Amino acid sequence: MKVQLLGKTELWIENIVLRDANLTEIGTAMADVLKLGREEVFVTDASENHVALDILRTEVEAENVYGKRNEILERLASIQGVSLTDSTTIHSEGILGFISLDKVTARDVLSRTDSMVSEIVGRVRMRCIVFPTGEEVRTNRIRDTNSPYIEERLGEEGYEVKIGPALKDDIDSIFGALNKALDEGYGLVITTGGVGAESKDRTVEALLRLDPTAVTPYITRYHKGTGRHEKEGVRIAVGVLGSSLFVALPGPNDEVRLGLKALISGLNRGLDKHDLALEIVNALRSKYVGAHGLSE
Repeated sequence: MKVQLLGKTELWIENIVLRDANLTEIGTAMADVLKLGREEVFVTDASENHVALDILRTEVEAENVYGKRNEILERLASIQGVSLTDSTTIHSEGILGFISLDKVTARDVLSRTDSMVSEIVGRVRMRCIVFPTGEEVRTNRIRDTNSPYIEERLGEEGYEVKIGPALKDDIDSIFGALNKALDEGYGLVITTGGVGAESKDRTVEALLRLDPTAVTPYITRYHKGTGRHEKEGVRIAVGVLGSSLFVALPGPNDEVRLGLKALISGLNRGLDKHDLALEIVNALRSKYVGAHGLSE
């Protein structure tokens, strides 16, 4: 089970005696016990009775950290030039402080942590933010009817929904909003608009910058370069980062309704991002049959 270090990545070993010790070996011993890469642990400070180390990770596996004090001390004691005392301690201000737990307490904390993480993940999954896109919405030339509908419909499914600001038609603005939503712990992030074939449509590209493995099937294809079509067609996007799901839907209200219905159905059935994207795009393709050329 992974746990976030939340910026608290330093460890201090106090009341340790060093005599011509190899600091690289100390870092390596710590990395081996914590099952980290040897390049991810390094000594930042050392004196006759004190060693400070830094962990170059944002998260660690809890089971590799909790209750590891004695194992670490045994490894350190085996290094030439390192001597321990009865008062040698390992200290950290964050999650790494759990290294000093005894094994019984560590098992109990791991059990409770697993339960807490599951609860938190469940809460995150049910938090949604919706971003309309486009200058016509942003400048109030047209009313945003999509976001209130999504808010109402997902609210009926038990989601806590926030309507975000209308976003400009550019990759940087959309990417910034998506990335901020990720940082703020939204489990479902939906955009509407900006998925078409015109040069101004950049929502899918922004999502791909955030998740390069996002699934982006076409709803319909056009002949690139004809009329205003500078891209191959209209497509949606479904991406995942951590516990957050990102879905880019078209802008027309009837398509939002079709796409959202498929999205909810797929979420309730636990589909992964690939199957979820197919569920949504197949629902939307039905609108284009007979009117546009289909592919995929």
